[in-house]
Amino acid sequence: MWRITISDACIGSGSCVGVAPERFELDDAEGRSHPVRPQIEPGDEAVLDAVANCPMEAITVVDLETGRTVEA
Repeated sequence: MWRITISDACIGSGSCVGVAPERFELDDAEGRSHPVRPQIEPGDEAVLDAVANCPMEAITVVDLETGRTVEA
């Protein structure tokens, strides 16, 4: 499994929602993005595209089996 986290650096630009709307949502009250489900199956290219497109580099994906960050 992979775990998606969003850091406090998130500015709510919505680029992740635009790239992977099934994986991310914006919380207007907080002004930040959140993963729809924090844990997902490995290999989700849409999530990796969202990581690569985040202007604040606020999205991290960790492989729970190895503990290593998944690079986009």
